[in-house]
Amino acid sequence: MNMHTLAHHKEAVDHLEASTWEKVNQKYVCKAISEFAHEKLLQPSLISEGEFSTYQIQSTDQQFSYIFDAKILQLDHWWIKVDSIVKQVNGKKTDILLIDFIQEFKDQLEIPAEMLPTYLEEITNTLYSLNYKYKHHKTSASTLAHSNFQTIEGNMIEGHPCFVANSGRIGFTAEDFLHYSPEASNGFQLLWLAGHRSVATFTAVAGLSYEDVMQQEMGKAQFEIFKNILQVRGLDPDDYVIFPMHPWQWQSKLSTIFASDITKKKLILLGEGADTYQPQQSTRTLFNKSYPEKFYVKTALSIQNMGFLRGLSPYYMQSTPSITEWINTKLQHDVYLNKYGFEMLGEVATMGYRNTNFESLGRTNAYNKMLAVLWRESPEQYLQKGQKATTMASLLHITPEGESLLKAFIETSKLTPQEWICCYLNVYLKPLLHCLYQHEIAFMPHGENLILRMENNVPVGVFMKDITEEVVLFEEEEGLPEPVQRLVVKTTDEIKALSILTDVFDCFFRFIGQIVEEHKVMKENQFWELVSECILSYQTENPHLSEKFAKSDLFSEDFILSCLNRLQLQNNKQMVDLTDPVNSLQFIGRIKNPIHQFQPNLV
Repeated sequence: MNMHTLAHHKEAVDHLEASTWEKVNQKYVCKAISEFAHEKLLQPSLISEGEFSTYQIQSTDQQFSYIFDAKILQLDHWWIKVDSIVKQVNGKKTDILLIDFIQEFKDQLEIPAEMLPTYLEEITNTLYSLNYKYKHHKTSASTLAHSNFQTIEGNMIEGHPCFVANSGRIGFTAEDFLHYSPEASNGFQLLWLAGHRSVATFTAVAGLSYEDVMQQEMGKAQFEIFKNILQVRGLDPDDYVIFPMHPWQWQSKLSTIFASDITKKKLILLGEGADTYQPQQSTRTLFNKSYPEKFYVKTALSIQNMGFLRGLSPYYMQSTPSITEWINTKLQHDVYLNKYGFEMLGEVATMGYRNTNFESLGRTNAYNKMLAVLWRESPEQYLQKGQKATTMASLLHITPEGESLLKAFIETSKLTPQEWICCYLNVYLKPLLHCLYQHEIAFMPHGENLILRMENNVPVGVFMKDITEEVVLFEEEEGLPEPVQRLVVKTTDEIKALSILTDVFDCFFRFIGQIVEEHKVMKENQFWELVSECILSYQTENPHLSEKFAKSDLFSEDFILSCLNRLQLQNNKQMVDLTDPVNSLQFIGRIKNPIHQFQPNLV
């Protein structure tokens, strides 16, 4: 056998080693117990009380038990001491492995039998990825605090903080993982294709033409070369839309599934672009490393990850720029949002290619979401001198050595922890409150969708991304453009409040609460008090909205618990009906609101 080939195959498993495997399994069993207990899938029983009490969970047949020390924080958040977890089988101590844990508790987790194998594959892939990160991402928190946008982005470890199986990426080979995953990739070139205008549609915001996008993204010379390739083949370049595509998508899906169109010269491979792109945490969104001020490129990438096949609808793409324009018109000149540095990264141009062979299966079918691309503005073009961008996910980053990046940001900022958190809440939470109460708009404000504008390591503004696909409008207005009408969701005032109580409190602040206490930044309750003060400050600044504050009350005693893992466990192929996201949610009981204690009339 060729030794080079053997070395190449060995590369797929070079990062796997027993001690790290043991560590990542222990970490993720800890996360699994914490999140499944939070979602009331597991009910740990108390063994002995203390600052950290001892708890036990047992499998249905009582053969397997896990004993651990934990402290229950606000929002039923289980802060479990990782090293305290002990597994016993029939009373004898044994190794802790996440894949065993899932199977031992599959009854309590209510995983349908037909979904279990896929979920186990996602779990194993997540551990494979985490093992790689633990082996290679050794950068200290203080070094990262002084690093640039893409260095921080590439060093993220956690993935989604709530989901246990959060890096499944079913479809990627080990070689693909090394080339295309955000944690392992050194960047790659995109392929450029041409799609015949009978099936391919280019759409852009007003004032941005197809030629503008081509010349910015690849340069005039390269654009002419690609047009010339079409002419040499006897084709008219004006009949085609030229666009970039992820190499994996071409190799794995397009070259075979679109074979008919390729033979008919409807879809043509032109060549590789010159620029190097870096995959972001979402894997299919790509940052231009060669020219950071150029657009992000987001392409269809038909891998299965976190409850979805990550396609991109060519039908939705046609309406995306007009939704961007509508949201910009509505929010861009809002004095309050501008005051707190809230900006949106426009999804300014798109290309969608319709798969006519599969269209009869319906627009939402995965085969009809395989060929589309979106160009999104880069935050780099909006940064001022002395500023840098960082993903908000970095605030939850804990290095393999156990250091907190949030703590490092605060320590290098020259502000007190209270001052720093207040700055952060002002630029993140206040704009979200304003979008909800003033404009009846809710974005999906998780860590990967928010980019912080930092100055001296202090957040001075935010960039919101994914502003057209993951956004809802709670009230229909007069004369809404037709594309915008698909954003409208009719629901109750209580559910509206969940866009803050669930998406911000439960899915992000819950984890900050543990980090600030565990890393001795401040007490968890102090953090929640600062959150309440930020909301009260917003309410004082906007007295004209008082009626809405009362209806969608953020200080209510409790709120409905919305469970993300339950969604994925029930259906890991499509966890939410994207045409009706609100009614797809899994609500289980209620959860105490951490800021109710700070309600003005109680204080």
